[in-house]
Order: sequence, then structure tokens, then C-alpha cells
Amino acid sequence: MTSVLYDAPGPKAIFRSRLFSVVAGLVIAAGLVWLILALGAPKTSANGAVQPGLWDVSRWDVFADREVWRTLGRGALNTLRMAGVAAAFALVLGVLFSFGRVSDTKWIRIPTTVVLEFVRGMPVLLMMLFILLVFSTGSFWAGVAALSVYNGAIIGEALRAGIKSLPRGQREAGLAIGLTPVATRFRIEFPQAFRQMLPIIIAQLVVLLKDTSLAFVVGYEELLRSGLYNLTNFFGSRYSFSFFLVVLAIYLTMNLLLSWLARVIARRTGSKSGGVTTDTKAPPEKPLDPEVVYPAALGNQMGARGL
Repeated sequence: MTSVLYDAPGPKAIFRSRLFSVVAGLVIAAGLVWLILALGAPKTSANGAVQPGLWDVSRWDVFADREVWRTLGRGALNTLRMAGVAAAFALVLGVLFSFGRVSDTKWIRIPTTVVLEFVRGMPVLLMMLFILLVFSTGSFWAGVAALSVYNGAIIGEALRAGIKSLPRGQREAGLAIGLTPVATRFRIEFPQAFRQMLPIIIAQLVVLLKDTSLAFVVGYEELLRSGLYNLTNFFGSRYSFSFFLVVLAIYLTMNLLLSWLARVIARRTGSKSGGVTTDTKAPPEKPLDPEVVYPAALGNQMGARGL
């Protein structure tokens, strides 16, 4: 189906687009090759000492030590533990915030809006430090509380948008069959809004997982602190880039798995949501049957002539 926003590209436009794509790809590939070679080249320090390149074996032999992998594993598990607990609380808070934002009572809706705007405008790191210093909760619960409140506010806004996007007849139908406004919101509107916004919620949980690295500042032994800071201090700065790449690979693996899960859920919910299709073409008309049309027309003509 052709687009109504712009005309289909012609042969020249297609050729220019492919040419620019090839040139851009070659430039990016050349830049990556140059970066890899530059990082692997030996470096000469100010005192004349020659340091091996970042790809030299002497910079990676530390990973033969099993204790290094145990430390990285503990850091990854601590990161997942904080992210899992914070995600559970964030979902609960998101549901409560969304109900407060769409409440018909202004004494609930207005304070909820003020709290949400304040939480969304406050940096997560400052929230962690505030909870740690004021409530003395410890590094783990300071990180969990800050991540739960902040991401709960974002999820609450997503659920509110999902509820508001539903047809008005959904709520009217629930009230018509005798449900209370709260029961209608919880049993009819909320399940549809949650399913519709589920990919966005999972994408926000990916952000939550990455934000666990902020707990490094409050002293929590998550992946960044244990895998980069502690190991670099113990083995020396010559391994800092090696630890950096390994920690980066672990973060990317966890985040890409969650992103893949979000795409899978988006496809499945989209295929079963029963939404309005984008194809607005009318179905082809059924050809007229001459045995039905012609006798009727002939009868009309005879009646008009008085036969």
C-alpha cells in the first residue's frame, strides 16, 4: 500500500540512497578499524617507558584467575537482585500512581500529580543520597527505594496514558452493568491499559537495570563497583580497560535480553490486541446478478406503462 505522506522514490532517489548508505557504512567501518588499531598500538609514557597495547595478552591474563570471574558474578547477581526488587515495587507504585492520576476525586488526583512531577524532576542519584542520609536505610535499600519511586512514577504515567486512550464506552459499559467506578477501573480498564503499555513498561525496566549502576556512589557492591572499581584497585590500573570492556559486555548482554523480551511482547500483544487495521480500502462490490436485476427492471417499466 502506497504512503500518503510522500511519493514513492524513483530510480535516481533509490540509487542515491543506496550510494549514501554504502559510503556511510564504509566510513563507519574505517573508523572502527582505526580505533581498534589505535587502541592496540603500544604507547610511550612521559618517562620513556613503552606500555603494551590494549589488546596485548599481558593486559588480559588476569582473567585466568577464577576469583576475578567470581567477583564479576557476584556483582552481576547484586545488580540483578536490586533491579528485580526495585522493578516489583515500581510496578506496584506505578499502578497506584496511575489510579491516583485518573481519579475522579480532585483531592486524590491533584496531590498525586504534584508528587509525580516532583519525583520525575528529581535526579535518581540525589534521591538515593537523600534516602541513605536521612533514613539510614543502607546502600541496598537506598538504591531500591530511589529506583522504585522514580520508575514507578514513569510507569504510572504510561499506565495513565493507556487508560486515557481507551474508548469511553469501556467505562460506560462497566458502570451500566452495575460495577462501581473503582471496580470498572480495576477490572475493565486497567487490564487493557497494562497490556497496551506493556512494551513501554519493559523498556522502562531496562532503564531501571542500567540505573542500578548509580548505587555505586552509595557504596553498594553492584557490577560497576565490584567489577571495575574494586578489581582495578586490586590488580592495578593497567587492567582498567580490560575490566571496563568485560563489564560493558555484561551490561549489554543483560540489557539486550530485556530489549529482546520487550520486542517479543510488543509483537504478541500487537497481533492479539484486536486493534483497528490500517487498511481502509472498501471491500470489492459483489457483481449484480442479471437474473435478479433485469426482471425487476422490466417489471418497473411495464408498471409505468400501465401494462
